[in-house]
Amino acid sequence: MPFTGGMVETRVSPPQERAGLVDGLPQVAWRPVAAVALVFLTVLLAFSPWYGYYKDELYFRMLGERPDWGYVDQPPLTPLLARAAVLLLGDTVTAVRVPAALGAALLVVLVALIARELGGDRTAQLLAAVAVTTASYTVVGGHSLLTTSFDAPLWAAAILFVLRALSRTDGRWWLAAGAVIGFATYNKLLIAILVIGLAAGVLAAGPRGVLRDPRLWAGALIALAVAMPNLLYQITNDWPQATMAAALSEDRGAEMRAVFVPMQVLLLGPVGGVFAAAGLVRLWRDRRVRSLAVAYPASAAVVLLMGGRFDYAAGLLVLLLAAGCVSVAGWTAERAGRRWLAVGAVALNGVYCAAFNLPLIPAASLAGTPVPAFNEVTADQIGWPEFAAQVGRVVDGLPAADREGAVLLAGGMGEAGMLDREADRGVLPPVYSGHNHLYRYGPPPDRAGVVVSVKVPLDLLNTQFGTCSEAGRVDNGLGVPNERQGLPIYVCRGLKEPWAAAWPRFRLYG
Repeated sequence: MPFTGGMVETRVSPPQERAGLVDGLPQVAWRPVAAVALVFLTVLLAFSPWYGYYKDELYFRMLGERPDWGYVDQPPLTPLLARAAVLLLGDTVTAVRVPAALGAALLVVLVALIARELGGDRTAQLLAAVAVTTASYTVVGGHSLLTTSFDAPLWAAAILFVLRALSRTDGRWWLAAGAVIGFATYNKLLIAILVIGLAAGVLAAGPRGVLRDPRLWAGALIALAVAMPNLLYQITNDWPQATMAAALSEDRGAEMRAVFVPMQVLLLGPVGGVFAAAGLVRLWRDRRVRSLAVAYPASAAVVLLMGGRFDYAAGLLVLLLAAGCVSVAGWTAERAGRRWLAVGAVALNGVYCAAFNLPLIPAASLAGTPVPAFNEVTADQIGWPEFAAQVGRVVDGLPAADREGAVLLAGGMGEAGMLDREADRGVLPPVYSGHNHLYRYGPPPDRAGVVVSVKVPLDLLNTQFGTCSEAGRVDNGLGVPNERQGLPIYVCRGLKEPWAAAWPRFRLYG
């Protein structure tokens, strides 16, 4: 403590600081929020090696071996992160999932900051941080490497900066929002749905004065400039992701529309859904950010119109959850009983979420539970080593002359990714697939005398080969129903026409 003239110099805190405010907002609860993020990260990594890969992870691993500016079904970020994880940490399921877990931990912090921006005190920030860890949307994306794993924090960061631009009337934050939105296009072009929702919100609910702020348009130009290499890839490759989106909508659009509304609740969990409803009301009552209350239904309408997946607008659900936590924290401040009710409700939401989205149940017992029916991501993680071993046994059973030039043909990206992983280790022959971007890697060579195929329809194989015989069936040994369980493994011989002519028939979007 410095001394001046023999007297102690004391520092008088400004009134806002004494009240726990910084720039008119509550102080950030860095320590408790960071503790929640760290615990969440630890839990995700601890559970990461249980069960096995999800099919998307195997696909991203395979794409990452051939870096590009983009792929038929997605931009380059997630495959590049998968490749970086394998190179830095090893070719294991845990290594591949480290980036996803880090993204989830970052999301926890961002959600707490969103709550604070809406006036949430330390209790509200902590509640928001904990609540988002109990959401299925967060846990699924944090446990497995998915494009959602990075969409979630990128959307949250963009929303935080937009919120600051609106609530603080500080146009400089439009520049930061633009940079994040531009970067997010390298993960998924779905960030455009957020932009459409925000634009609809401002036009419908204001404040329309922001449209006269040149910094808003500067932010838009920054977003466009950052995204330009990705957009150029799309333009020069005939908009492959538009083709992919159309194929997905045609295949599952009706199903996605039918389940959209109930899945919005399940993405956050029952309790999270109630919090989000409270958050929607809170945003609507705040004139400064009322446009954000409109942004979610507007974005949801876009998803329904395009027949997209039910989680395509889930980034805005996270905003509603954070806003709801501010309201709930205020409601619980009045009575201790309410606090315990909120704590118990969030805990129950966490139990529900963990039971259905983390590998808590022993794999041997999973088939006897409702989890595989409700969560295809969990079910898909069962049986990959057995699948590769069974295909390997079919290859090993071929006559020596056939085995030397044999190749594998997989109808699905996950199956191709797992077989490719074993091929990289020298255990299996090269693998080919017509699924999504793998089609562009080309067909098997014409000189391949024998093709061992899995998940390719027999009638399609018969158009290309003289004979195809079943040599086995995939069995995960646990009776868990998933896409591979019971699939026949075919051995095909006698090529009918060159692969260059036949390959377009084997192309599959989905």
